Amino acid sequence: MSVFIKICGLTSAEAVEETVAAGADAVGFVFAKSPRQVTIDQACEIAAAIPAHVVRVAVMKHPTQAEVDAVVQGFKPDWLQTDAEDLAALDMGQRVQPLPVFRDTPALDEGTVARAARALFEASESGAGQQVDWQRASRLAGMTSMMLAGGLDADNVAAAIKQVAPWGVDVSSGVESSRGIKDINKIQAFIRSVRETEAQDAS
Repeated sequence: MSVFIKICGLTSAEAVEETVAAGADAVGFVFAKSPRQVTIDQACEIAAAIPAHVVRVAVMKHPTQAEVDAVVQGFKPDWLQTDAEDLAALDMGQRVQPLPVFRDTPALDEGTVARAARALFEASESGAGQQVDWQRASRLAGMTSMMLAGGLDADNVAAAIKQVAPWGVDVSSGVESSRGIKDINKIQAFIRSVRETEAQDAS
């Protein structure tokens, strides 16, 4: 099984270049309020050299239609990530694919997750290193193409993959030297751990 890897919250062209070189499948740019927030102009500059096979993800949270329009028209992402309940009221156009975020809360309706073509399973707060319930995540991974997020790093991602069997993994704070500052060595270690786990599973 090839696990889809998304590195989120990049804020520099150098970090993007190194992340792509390390083998990431997707790069996330945060347009919501966050230590990792970038403007549309900054994201365009940072992402300018991303090859076509790497997915460009615009990460938002409870955006207005005007904010979505600005990001879609100005940045031209491949995917737009926001909480699932936001998406019903938003028009992203034909080209941009949704990546709905479902949060690990008591109120989560797992049946709703199952109906999504693709889903990101996240803790109640994004980008804070909070780990989700892996048993619950494993159930969801059996229902849809589920990307596991929340509290992952190079030290635990192998165990997460073995227990949860997610379609993809997403990391932000787990590959930082300090809040909002990416560490390329940690990014490389994270991706290497995922690929080594795949190789073990295939053998």
